[in-house]
Amino acid sequence: MDVQSVAAPAIAYGGPAVAVAGGLSFLFLKTYLSQQRANPNRLPSLPVVPGVPLLGNLLELKEKKPYKTFTKWAETYGPIYSIKTGATSMVVVNSNDLAKEAMVTKFDSISTRKLSKALRILTADKTMVAMSDYDDYHKTVKRNILTSILGPAARKKHRAHRDTMAENLSSQLHALAPRSSHEPINLRKLFQSELFTLALKQVFGKDIDSLYVDDLGVTMPREEVFQVLVLDPMMGAIEVDWRDFFPYLKWIPNTGFENKIEQMYIRREAVMKALIQEHTKRIHSGENLNSYLDYLLSEAQPLTEKQLLMSLWEPIIETADTTMVTTEWAMYELARNPKRQDRLYEEIRNVCGSEKITEEKLCKMPYLSAVFHETLRRHSPVSIIPLRYVHENTVLGGYHVPAGTELAINIYGCNMEKEIWENPEEWNPERFLAENEPIDLQRTMAFGGGNECVPGLCKRCCLLVWASVEWFRSSSGGLMMILVKT
Repeated sequence: MDVQSVAAPAIAYGGPAVAVAGGLSFLFLKTYLSQQRANPNRLPSLPVVPGVPLLGNLLELKEKKPYKTFTKWAETYGPIYSIKTGATSMVVVNSNDLAKEAMVTKFDSISTRKLSKALRILTADKTMVAMSDYDDYHKTVKRNILTSILGPAARKKHRAHRDTMAENLSSQLHALAPRSSHEPINLRKLFQSELFTLALKQVFGKDIDSLYVDDLGVTMPREEVFQVLVLDPMMGAIEVDWRDFFPYLKWIPNTGFENKIEQMYIRREAVMKALIQEHTKRIHSGENLNSYLDYLLSEAQPLTEKQLLMSLWEPIIETADTTMVTTEWAMYELARNPKRQDRLYEEIRNVCGSEKITEEKLCKMPYLSAVFHETLRRHSPVSIIPLRYVHENTVLGGYHVPAGTELAINIYGCNMEKEIWENPEEWNPERFLAENEPIDLQRTMAFGGGNECVPGLCKRCCLLVWASVEWFRSSSGGLMMILVKT
């Protein structure tokens, strides 16, 4: 065979191969130099959980309880590590100290939110306190809700509504009390109904039996209004659009998903508008309702219609859902722990005797408070803080975290941290009663580690637990079983 006849095809094919190799080398060099400029201190890179090409770790996160998978990975890769969710890198934090470093010390670098497609639609593109970026709008709406609902003066203003809730709960328990202490009781509907009533009274000044929704041309019973305002958005929030993981494919339609979430948004908006219209009619008829809506319209900084609707909806869903979940888990754990149930009941009887339940007595019941905080730790209603976006290069836990990374703070994992909590799997309220040791009640980091949730959530939850335990113990001799969601 002629040498020239072999060499010619080799050169012909070798030319493009050399060009491709050169191009890849140049791309690698450019990426390497870019990374070196972004990480001038040559800090170590984060531990990486191995994944598969293109999908990364998505296949391992297909269940809707990723917080448990994150916690399991922390046992192997440490309290902070990096994973790939499709085309995006995500840093996962499973440590109290690192979470507080991220949320306080390095907050300026991660103060923006990264929301899924479903959450962007349902929150009207971050138009609510819990999901907004830290900017002037966030400060305004946060100040509004603290001033009119969660702040000391606001809690005093709405005190009568909470008193009515406790009384209603007690009277309804009389009707639902079991004939036998071994008969199971489902408290969810009762809690949901009373908390929804409380939310409507705080926001609009009045409860409803039904509502005519002009935009939809239907009259909705109260149960359907609750479905539209609370249950549907909660289910919609965990819906997954596969395009969230592959932004470069967002041009591909996902019509079924989009229609489903859009319908949730449209129906919720229509119901909220109808509630505002009903409120306006009552005001014109001379009623003085002293509600959150009154405050937003008369005293707060002007809001757009969309901002007003979202500001009114947020306390409804947060009152009606998170408090119910926390209370339900507390009652479940008390039912499983007769000795702790006895202790709480004795504390209630010693403080109250035969007197009417009032909020002034809450501060005299440290064990009830411990039950609340331990329930938040063991069964946090928010297991993973809504994702944040690292918008500039930063350092976390001594590791380099590049801009463009998503950040997930795994509250469940933090509350299972063995270096902080002894026997973390156990529900043990006594851990919040340690003698001769100051107890940091914010260690559970419920709702982001701040204390804004405590005044409202704690009072609501403790009132419900208090009334339920007191009635069941005094009427049926013991609470044997509560049906809860798994």
